[in-house]
Parts: sequence; C-alpha cells; structure tokens
Amino acid sequence: MQKLFWLIPIFPLLGSAIIGLFGKKAGKTTVSAIAVGSVTLSFLLALIAMFAMKAAPGSRIELTYFDWMAVGNLRVPMGLVFDPLSCVMALMVSGISALIHLYSVGYMWEDEGFARYFAYLNLFVFFMLTLVLGSSLPLLFVGWEGVGLCSYLLIGFYFETDYAPAAGLKAFLTNRVGDLGMIIGMMALFAHFGTLTVSELLTRSGTLSPEIGFGVITFATLMMFVGATGKSAQLPLYVWLPDAMAGPTPVSALIHAATMVTAGIFLICRLAPLYQLAPITLTTVAWVGAATALFAATIGLCQRDIKKVLAYSTVSQLGYMFLGLGAAGFAAGFFHVFTHAWFKALLFLGAGSVIHAMHHEQDLFKMGGLKNKLPITFWTMLIATFAIMGFPGFSGFFSKDEILYLAYLKSPVLWGMGLIGACFTSFYMWRLMALTFWGEPRDQHAYEHAHESPWTMAAPLAVLAVGSLFAGWWGVPEAFGGHFSVGKFLTPSLTFGQTHAAHGHHEGPAILLALVSTGLAIGAGLWGFFSYKNGLALAEARSAKWPTLHRLVANKYYVDEGIERFLLGPTRWFGNALWKFFDVIIIDGLGVNLPGALARISGDFIALFQTGRVRNYTLAMTLGALALLWIFLK
Repeated sequence: MQKLFWLIPIFPLLGSAIIGLFGKKAGKTTVSAIAVGSVTLSFLLALIAMFAMKAAPGSRIELTYFDWMAVGNLRVPMGLVFDPLSCVMALMVSGISALIHLYSVGYMWEDEGFARYFAYLNLFVFFMLTLVLGSSLPLLFVGWEGVGLCSYLLIGFYFETDYAPAAGLKAFLTNRVGDLGMIIGMMALFAHFGTLTVSELLTRSGTLSPEIGFGVITFATLMMFVGATGKSAQLPLYVWLPDAMAGPTPVSALIHAATMVTAGIFLICRLAPLYQLAPITLTTVAWVGAATALFAATIGLCQRDIKKVLAYSTVSQLGYMFLGLGAAGFAAGFFHVFTHAWFKALLFLGAGSVIHAMHHEQDLFKMGGLKNKLPITFWTMLIATFAIMGFPGFSGFFSKDEILYLAYLKSPVLWGMGLIGACFTSFYMWRLMALTFWGEPRDQHAYEHAHESPWTMAAPLAVLAVGSLFAGWWGVPEAFGGHFSVGKFLTPSLTFGQTHAAHGHHEGPAILLALVSTGLAIGAGLWGFFSYKNGLALAEARSAKWPTLHRLVANKYYVDEGIERFLLGPTRWFGNALWKFFDVIIIDGLGVNLPGALARISGDFIALFQTGRVRNYTLAMTLGALALLWIFLK
C-alpha cells in the first residue's frame, strides 16, 4: 500500500487539471464531484498512511522515488515522509479542505467562475500537501511557493474589481520578503551541514550542543523564522492577511484555518531539534509571537467587517502558536494549530453563511437579530466562540492554557501579554456574536429575506462544530489530570535524530494560571456581549468618550497608511525618477532618439544639395576635384 502514498498530493492535482481543462463544458455538478471527490480520496489515503506510519519502526516512513537534484555535493531526493507531524497535517489539510470544498459548492453555485474557483482550490491543496509531506527543504519550498501562488489567485479571484487583485498582489509581494529569508536560511544550513534533506539535517545536528551566543545555526534558524513570519502573518509581515478577505469567504476559511497560515508553525516544528540548538532564536520567536497576539487582538476590538474581525483574530491566534514554539513548547504550539483549525474554519464558514443570508452584507453594524433566522449557523458559531475564548471543556481551552503556562515559565511578561490578548479575543468574539445574532435587526430589508444556508453549507458547519467541541481532549495537559497525548504522539517527529533530546519536567502553578486566564476571559466576554447585546448606543457612547484612541484602533494604527507613505511612496517616487532619468532621458533620449535625430538632420541637410540638375552635380564634382588637387599639390 505504501507504493500508492504518492497519490495523496496527486489526486488534487489531477482534479485541478481536469477541472481547469474541461470544467466549463462538464457542468457544475461534475466539477463539484471531481473537486470534492479528489480531496476526499486524499484524506482517505492519508488516513491509511497514518495507520501504516504508526505501525512502522520509529513511527516513520520515508519514501524516495528518484533524485530530483544532483549538483556537486547537493543531493535532493524526490521523496515523501510520513511521521506523526506530517500525517496530522496531511489529515488536517485534506479533511478540512474537503469540508470547505463541500461548503463552496453551495456558496459559489451562482458564480460564473465556478470551475475556475475549484481548479484553483484543488491546486492549492496539492501544493499544501507537497509542503507538509516533502522529505527535503527544497521540495517543502516548492509547496511553500505554490501555496503563495494559489493564494494570489484565490484572493484575487474577483479580478474584475479593484480591491481583489490589489489584495492578491499585496499577499504575493509580502510573502516574497519572507521567502528571501527562508532561501538564505536554507543556504546557511547547506553550507554548515552539507545537506538539505530533513532527516540528514536533524541526524547531523543530533550530537551538537545548544549554541552560546550568535552562531551559524542561530543565523540559519532566524532566517527560516523570517520566512515563517511572512507565511504565518507575524509582525511586521502580517499586513497581507487582513486584506486577503477580498477573496471568497471559503477561501478565507481555507487560508486562515488549517493550511497556508500554519505553514510557518509547521516549518519550525519540522526543524524543532535545530531550533533547540538556538536559544536566541527561540526567545525571538516567543517575543514576536506574544507581540503579534496582543497587537492584532487590539485591532479586532473595533472592526466592523465580520471577516476583518476574524482575520485579525487569526493573526492573533498565530501569535499564540509562535509564543508556544518560542517557549520550547513545540507540541503545545502545534496542538493549537490543530484546535484552531476546527474553530477558525467554523467561524469563517459561519460568517460566510451569515453573509450569504444577508445578501453579501459584511458590516456587523447592519446585522442583528439573526439568532432565530439562522439556527444552525448560530449554534455552531456559538460553539466556535466558546472554543476560541478558551471556555473549559472546549478545544481552545486546553491548547491556549498550555501555551500560557509555558509562556509564564519562560517569562511572566510573556504570560501577561498573552493573557491580555486572550481577554481581548473573548471581548471581540462576543461582540461579534451579539451584533450578529442578538438585538433588533439594523437592516430590515436584509433581515426579512435572510434564511438558513443549504445543506451543502450547513453540514460542514456541524462537522466542524463537533471538532471544536471535542478536539482539545486529545491534549489534556498533565497539570489538569491528563496525559497530553498529543505531545507523546508528536515526540518521534519533534526529537528525530537527537541523541540527547531534552525532556524537561516543568513545575509551576498551572491550575492557578488557568483559573486566572479563564476567569478574566469569561469576564471580558460578558463585557463584550452586554456592551453590544441591545444595540450600538452603549458602545458609541464609549467610543465618543475616547475618540482618538477609538479612531487609532479602528484604523488599525494606520499601519497601511504608514507603509504607503514611508515605504511604498518613496519607492514609487524613486522608481519613477529612475524611469524618467534612465529610460526617458538616457536610453530613449541619448541612446535612441538622439542618433535618430542626428541622422534625420544630416539627411535633410544633404538633401538640400540633391537638386536633380546635372550642371549642379558637374559643378560640385569639379569643385571637389579642384579641392583635392589643392590639398595634394600644396
């Protein structure tokens, strides 16, 4: 059966090719069957690979098909690796993508670009599976760049508008900044270890001790982290992700849940033993993650667009994941990837259901009173809200509090930043729920025509709600009486090739910290709910009391405006100056137009002597001959 595992990424690729070539002629029903079916087949085969991996020695299957690159000392195999980390990611990517594909059938049915949409979506899944299953960094990088390309196509799907192509280009260019860092990091690793195959990298680093000060491994891992900040939207490269809302809502769910934005976390977990050797890098990761979690959470407090609230929530939650990684809690950080995939996909798809019911209205201030109109959407989003706020028993509770506990052990300041961010998260999520489902309708026309979504959209919501409710029980922390099974499951991946892997046993007030964070999050949630439950009057009075602060946060700290003024504007001016000086004056003017003008002028001058009269030519020849005689006989 292992011989067929290469089909896991190939199924979506074939689906994309068939839909792209024949989708318009085949019809929407056929396109839907191919798109959903191909990703479902990948999920089923990934499930088989999971069981095969668990039965394999060392919980690892590495399949090499042929040498992809062989130049000098560089040998890069075309191979796939199946270990606990890659198998969980493959199941998450293919499983949640299958649900999003099914949801998209109902959401996109009336769209003229139906076939094009699913061709892009299947291609995205192919590249994402290549990223998580690749056995070498170059093959991982192919998937890394591929999902960047597909995100550009999907974010800019509505290409006839002005904002969507601009948002897609912004995402593409911002990720190129991070990707440059990743390329430099790979070059540094190859120069130091002589290989880019992940298993060889980790094995050769297995006997090394953590670096004291700034060394080659620290530099390489920092550069790889720069790549991760781009793909996973951390400060300062987070700016592309909120604008990615320009794409269709299912695309937002796909990019912001279990796939593209988690690629940076996956990369660090894949190279976890290397990061253990670079304490400076881990500290940097922790502080960047905490700052991102807090910064993005503050912006989410005042957003009016329902998808923008969830977008900044995603940036904030990704910050928590990096905070966990930086605290050397690789399993905890990845566990939050797993739980976040369920509730964030559910929140985005739930928001899509609301937008669909409200005739594509996204302004929270124009919603209200939808609780009885959209019962399935309401109850499933309610479960997701409890999960993301970390309510006891829901999936987000276990992963969030494990991260905050590890952050406290690293630095109480990091814990405090994470705690404030968690309170803000609870506030803006209950604000979103109150504005959407409670109170009086603020757009009576849209409210009267609102209705629950079709089963193709409702069924994925129900499945994701189950995951949002129970997924966290896989990783109940030991401090809460559990065994943190997810950590034990991931250990073969996170310690691969290490001869002295650290297994630290931490002592700390875990239960007390969880009680504090949970109590404050519940209090913040209640504050947000009752502030907006009965309309906007109370919130407007509060914002009028602090207008400058409210305007600053509502306008996202003017970061985009600052980038335009201090980076893009000067760059554009400098480019125009170079264009006008070098292209217009030097190349076009002196290089092309001046020789042409001189030739034309000289030609016009000589034409004055071309009279067509023989006597004039004879006179000219005679004068010329006399001049020559005078010169030579002088």
